[in-house]
Parts: sequence; C-alpha cells; structure tokens
Amino acid sequence: MGTIREKVYDWKNRLKDRHMLTLVVVLVAVLIAVGLYIYKRERDFRQVSENTYNMAFVELVDYVENVETYLAKSLISSTPEHGAETLTHVWREANLAQSYLARLPIGSQELANTSKFLNQVSDYSYSLSRKNIYNEALTQEELDNLKQLHNYSVELENTLNQLSADINDGRINWGELSSKGSNVFATEVSNLSQDSFSSLEENFHEYAGLIYDGAFSEHLTSAEKKGLTGDDIEEEQAKQKAIEFIGQDKIKEINSQGLSENTDMPSYDFGVILNRETEKGNSLTISVTKKGGHVVFMNYNRQVEAQTVSEDRAVEIGKNFLKDRNFPEMKETYYLKNEGVITINYAYAPTIVNTQNGESTQVIMYPDLIKLKIALDNAEVLGIETTGYLNSHQERTLPEVKISKEQAKTTINKNLEIQSEGLAIIPTEFQTEIFCWEFKGKVDDTEFLVYINAENGKEEDILVIKETPNGTLTM
Repeated sequence: MGTIREKVYDWKNRLKDRHMLTLVVVLVAVLIAVGLYIYKRERDFRQVSENTYNMAFVELVDYVENVETYLAKSLISSTPEHGAETLTHVWREANLAQSYLARLPIGSQELANTSKFLNQVSDYSYSLSRKNIYNEALTQEELDNLKQLHNYSVELENTLNQLSADINDGRINWGELSSKGSNVFATEVSNLSQDSFSSLEENFHEYAGLIYDGAFSEHLTSAEKKGLTGDDIEEEQAKQKAIEFIGQDKIKEINSQGLSENTDMPSYDFGVILNRETEKGNSLTISVTKKGGHVVFMNYNRQVEAQTVSEDRAVEIGKNFLKDRNFPEMKETYYLKNEGVITINYAYAPTIVNTQNGESTQVIMYPDLIKLKIALDNAEVLGIETTGYLNSHQERTLPEVKISKEQAKTTINKNLEIQSEGLAIIPTEFQTEIFCWEFKGKVDDTEFLVYINAENGKEEDILVIKETPNGTLTM
C-alpha cells in the first residue's frame, strides 16, 4: 500500500516539473487534434456520400419520368417505325433507371419489386421494338400490357416524387434509408406486387432472340442562320437598334459591354439603366447581332408583385409587342409561369390557302421560335430571346398537301380523342423540316400531339402534353 502511495506522490512531484507538464499538455492537444481530424473526415465522407446518393436519386427520378413518357407515346403510336423508336427509348431509359436505383444505399431485398419492374419494362419494350423493326404491328394484348406497364410507371413516378419531397424537406435522410430501408423505402417504393407482372413474363419468351422550352426546342440550332439577314453593322449602329427596341423614353443611360465574338451569333452587348426610380430594379441587358442588327436577347430582372394580369391577357400583350417590333403573325404555343413571371413561346404562323379545298389555314412554323418573358403584375415585357427565329426563319415554299386531314386521321391510334387539328412545320434532329398535320388529343387522362406527314401519311412524331400548375409543357 505504501509503495502505491509513494508512486502517486512521485507522479505528482513530476507533474510539478515544467517539462513534464508541457509534455502532458502537448499530448492532450494532439489527442484533441486527432479527434477533430477524424470527426472532420467522417463528416466530409458523410457529405460526399450524401451528395452521391442525392445525384443517383435525381437521375433515377428523371429516368423513371422518361420511361413513363415513352410508354405513354408507345400506346398511341400507329406505325411500326415510330413504335420501334419509342420502345427502344423505353428500353434504354429503364436500363439507366435500374443502374441508378442500384446505387442507392438500400438493401436489394427492399428494392426487389422496383428493380423487377424496371427490368421487365426494359425486356418487354426491347422485345416489342424488335417486332416493330420487322414491320409487325403489336397485338391488342401487347398494347394492353404496355398500358398496364404505363399505369405502374405513373405509380412509381408519383411515389419517387413524394420521396424526393420528403428528402428535400429533411423528413427523410439517406442515413435513415440505409439503416431503416425495410421500414421506409420498402413501404414507400416497393408496393408494386410481384403478381402484377406474371401475365407479362410469358410474352418475353416469344421474342427472346431479340427520353422548359416547349415542343422541338432542342432542334432549333443550325449552321446556316436563315433569319440572320443584312450586312454587318458597327457598335454605334447596334446601340441605336437597342435604343429603338427598348424605347428612348425608358432609357436613362446605356453603356457598351463589348462585342461577344465566340458565340453562335456574334453580338454587341449593352448594359442599360432604365429611367425609373424604383426598388424593383432598373438595370437591363440587351444583345444585338453584328450581322443585320437583330435583337437576339434582352433581359430585365426586377421584383414582381402580386399577379393582376391573366395568362391570356399576357399572351395578347406579348403578341402585340412582337408585331410592333416587326415579328408579325406569331402564335403562342406553350408557356411556363414562375414567381409572377410568364415565359411564352411564340412560333411564326402565317395563313396559307390549302390547295386541296381552297380554305385558308394557319401553319405553325415551330422552328421559327421566339420566347418572351412577361411580368404578371403590370404586363411589362421583361425579356426576349429570338435564337430559334434567327436560326430558321425564311419565306418557305410549302409542299403540296397530298394527304388530306381525313386521310391523316385514319392513321392515328383509334383511342385518341381529337380535340384540335391543323398544319405545322416541325424540325428534326437532322436539321431538316417536315410538313405535317398536327392533331391534339387525349387518351384516358393523358394529352398528346401527333404529327402525320402531310405528303406521305407517315407518323413523324408524338409529344406528351404535361399540364402543370405553372403552365403547359411537352415531352
């Protein structure tokens, strides 16, 4: 006992030594630093994992939405060629969705039904696409199966969107999904019954050997700028064009920001201070092309107050705005509303005489697209983009309408309840244009646009119309 007491006293005496005390302090500091480093590394690792899972989940939701859209298109496709293309998209998107599903931190048992659903969508759509490629039409049973798959895809899409909202709002995090997957993810996502797909499995053996800017906006860039007419202008001339476009009385000050040369359309950029004293903002940017002096872009960001202008009124104001600035015969197509601002797509739509029946009709030229941004508090035009129009606009000699409207209707899926019809020019990914009959219609609760070639009766494209609280979109 005495020996232990002596050792304790000896240790206390050593601590009184300055060097020993310094050593202890350094040791404690090192331990604290190591602890903080380990904690930071673990926190960083958790953050990286969280970001990785978030990215995988976002991609999963996106691909499932594409699966639902292409399945919807496949239901009303009336030609084997277009059906094969659409079903090939389903196969690809379902495969991609499945790969991102596998990256989520959930046990395979909890994901079994969801994974099985995506796998069977992929296999079935691929087998049917091969049948279409060999110019075989789908049977009614196969169309019924596709409809059933579409219904399940809508259910899965809605569930994933709810999960996304829960994750974004912090009600669920990936740590919980990883540790409580059977209680959370399985309950939310894997509700799809395994029996629901049993009727489809027999079909796989028969052919075992064998994806908001509005419609067509992804095809609006071309090497030849058909609408970019006129000679090159100097900066001072471009400045005058900008002043005329905005209105001299609205401008307090305008300053050059130089020539943007490394762009699709070289343009002079200007910063404008508007002639107004307001806390809503008074600075505007505008770009005028070097060739021809066309306004290619204008944007004015300000605080927008409560909405007092209806969407229909904004559409008419936008149409008049374009007409006053030498963009006549423009027709609204799609729009999107966000935080008191409505962005409207307008397409050039001249009136022609149909040589078949002598009737006058509008032809919507979807390549000739202009976007307007309008404030819904006072109907002020806040922005414009004319890229599509400057890329594509020209006076076209339209081909003869060889397929009548009635003939075109006979090629459409019989389940499509037609709501409107007309002629249109649509762009293709190959930088060409097709003259079509455009039919807007509905199957069950889904709206579609179907395009039938007005020269040969071929089904050229199908778009799904999405009506959202903020506007009308197409996919």
